[in-house]
Amino acid sequence: MHLRKRVLVTGGAGFIGSHLCERLLQEQCEVLCVDNFYTGSKRNIVHLLSHPCFELVRHDITFPLYLEVDEIYNLACPASPIHYQRDPVQTTKVNVHGSINMLGLAKRVKARILQASTSEVYGDPDVHPQPEGYVGKVNPIGPRACYDEGKRCAETLFFDYHRQHGLRIKVARIFNTYGPRMHPNDGRVVSNFIMQALRNQPITILGDGTQTRSFCYVSDLVDGLMRLMNTPDEVTGPVNLGNPAELSMRELAEQVIQLTGSRSSIVQQPLPPDDPRRRRPDIAMARRYLGWNPKVDLKTGLMATVDYFRATFEMGRNVAIGKV
Repeated sequence: MHLRKRVLVTGGAGFIGSHLCERLLQEQCEVLCVDNFYTGSKRNIVHLLSHPCFELVRHDITFPLYLEVDEIYNLACPASPIHYQRDPVQTTKVNVHGSINMLGLAKRVKARILQASTSEVYGDPDVHPQPEGYVGKVNPIGPRACYDEGKRCAETLFFDYHRQHGLRIKVARIFNTYGPRMHPNDGRVVSNFIMQALRNQPITILGDGTQTRSFCYVSDLVDGLMRLMNTPDEVTGPVNLGNPAELSMRELAEQVIQLTGSRSSIVQQPLPPDDPRRRRPDIAMARRYLGWNPKVDLKTGLMATVDYFRATFEMGRNVAIGKV
């Protein structure tokens, strides 16, 4: 008889997944990390491989998985446009087929299951900040639809399994998250800006740089996910998880230049289609049901992220010249 909680994390070798695996191990859980390494990396979890309660399974969740677990965190999905648009059909598949397979597993073993959804379900919002009751303004045939609509369909499946089969579900809508282990070439603004600044290259902002985002540090997000998972069964979500501190892309670029001591200038590029103008979570529900509030301020979080990228950048440079 096992007394430790057995927890499955799909996408466990990814940016957020690897931090979640780490935290679950600290909480004395047995962790089963499932990843097909499409965007995840062994480097993110190499320090966990020797842990007696950690297991790594290479698997694509668009195919069924047969395991015995108590809880499932479904994080598997490429999350940056540059990655999810590389194979949009596969992105839709992982959201739809992958969710069906994980929900089927949860139903069979009677596990509680959490879906990592996204603020992208709100599209380019008419309501600001975005509460969970806002149904969004998404383009179903645009270049971002494989992700936006894929995640919306995953939410539909979760709530239908809940209503039809009594499944214990949790749905988190994750807003922009950043921190160590972000992919340096994922095309997201934080990683883009930091890598450009470290190389003293011009920092490219899209449009006039007045569009806004809200950035949540990864440890705060993981705390929110775990709190949501541990709420009573009647709390299904969706619950917004993000930092309500909003800033413009130009302000972010200026902060990154200052923190890195970079000589980079700021240059403008055209805005891509369907790029949201404003994005900020209403987190009243997370405060009320989870007792959750982000703790890490942007400057502290950015410094930790800059340090990580600086080390990664130096290591990459040393590999190129044969020092490692």
